[in-house]
Amino acid sequence: MPLSVGDFAPKFSLPEGPGQMVDVGAEFGAAPVVILFFPLAFSSVCTEEFCAVRDDWSAWTDLGAKVFGISVDSPFVAPKFRESENLPFPLLSDFNKTVAAEWGALYDDLMGLKGVAKRAAFVVGTDGKISYAWVSEDAGVKPDLAAVKAAAASCSTIGS
Repeated sequence: MPLSVGDFAPKFSLPEGPGQMVDVGAEFGAAPVVILFFPLAFSSVCTEEFCAVRDDWSAWTDLGAKVFGISVDSPFVAPKFRESENLPFPLLSDFNKTVAAEWGALYDDLMGLKGVAKRAAFVVGTDGKISYAWVSEDAGVKPDLAAVKAAAASCSTIGS
């Protein structure tokens, strides 16, 4: 079952590349944190989604939001995808599938592939609680990025 609005966000660390751990949980409370789970690097829908975030990057930085993409791709693949699409935010590897499972964003089976991350979007507010939660059963459906930004804006301390 996915985490829901109002739940405290479980803290975690994941690699951005081989031996490069990122402590996402340390960001909880400091700024709105946007977590975008995605099925697989280099797939067309994932590329479209993340390029849309990249192309509107100033809107995310104006909110003071910290954005993280997470997939079950290896820590060798994630940085290659980030580099190839010139993404301004970290892509993290949940190769062991622990974070996606804990957040309720893991398929048992996606087109014959076992344990692939679902497409999902979460916003963790500065209180450490989830203020937005969306998990899709259809890997072809992208999150409503305007709604994600609005949720991040509602818990941003910038301009307040």
